[in-house]
Amino acid sequence: MNQRRLVTWLVLGSVSLAVLANAQPGNKKLAQTGMKFLNVGMGARQAGMADAFTAAEGNALSMFYNTAGMARLTSFAEVALGHVQWIADIKHFYGAVALSPFDGDYGVVGFTVQTVDYGEVEATIRANNAQGYLDVGTFKPNAYAFGIGYARALSDKFSVGGNVKFVYQNLGSGIVGVTYSQGSDGQDSLYTPTREIKSTLDVPAFDFGMLYRTGLESLTLGVSIRNFAREVSYIQESFQLPLIFKIGVSMNVLDVFAMDPASHSLMLAVDAEHPRDYPEQIKVGAEYVFSQTLSLRFGYVSPADEHGVSFGVGLQQSLVGTHLKVDYAYTPFGIFSSVQRLSLNFSL
Repeated sequence: MNQRRLVTWLVLGSVSLAVLANAQPGNKKLAQTGMKFLNVGMGARQAGMADAFTAAEGNALSMFYNTAGMARLTSFAEVALGHVQWIADIKHFYGAVALSPFDGDYGVVGFTVQTVDYGEVEATIRANNAQGYLDVGTFKPNAYAFGIGYARALSDKFSVGGNVKFVYQNLGSGIVGVTYSQGSDGQDSLYTPTREIKSTLDVPAFDFGMLYRTGLESLTLGVSIRNFAREVSYIQESFQLPLIFKIGVSMNVLDVFAMDPASHSLMLAVDAEHPRDYPEQIKVGAEYVFSQTLSLRFGYVSPADEHGVSFGVGLQQSLVGTHLKVDYAYTPFGIFSSVQRLSLNFSL
């Protein structure tokens, strides 16, 4: 009873803080953080549900949402790979591995990797010519993160987890000192760099999470904090990582009809998010699974600038001792190109 009361007060207090913060007039939280790639949803299954996955027990990909979700891994090993075709031709690639040795008696350990390809960007410097600039070639900014996570079920109701990750970002080099050469028309035509500054940055970051099975059918509560880190800076500008606090609930709503979950299940999940650099959001996701084979998903998030709904589909099958899952998610993104995700998951 004491545990249930503690969790209840935690959830109610968090919701109250989020509502009060959102109700403050003129409270605009925009463009206050860097390394925003850390908040891009990775998994296709989760994205199909608008990333409302804080209170869902999942798999290796739970380390990108709530590490406590992998505490009850039913297989010895699970591997997940995937790709996100993000807006502006930005590409994300990721992988996750979860291991549950000794039948999970000592917890589950996991490893994640995430890379970002921003494409090729043309570099220019200001100049006194007809164009107003000189072409100085191209560069390819990039970013990646490596993580190690651990989760454990402390009882039949409580699960906790944490993740430490090394985050790196490279935005290319900046030319500070320049000597110009003028052409016959008196305008700048060539340049000689006298000093360059490399815009690279790395920092450790931490994630924490917990899950609580209430005992009321399959109703589960979840809390997570992601991207907790010190303040960092590029040259003279300092910023924080995109810290985000989430609380959520999830449940197979067909439990109230005493339906066999092996035949039909309909999980409904709701998350409340408190980001550092954006107004509070509510995310709602639903996943219908037929005969533990075909999954159909829908998600909705509000408020949002360009995207509101998302859709997903998944297939899973056991073959020769290996359980395979393929998931796809589609998110219309307003004036930008639509975002598509593809995930492959297999467990032994």
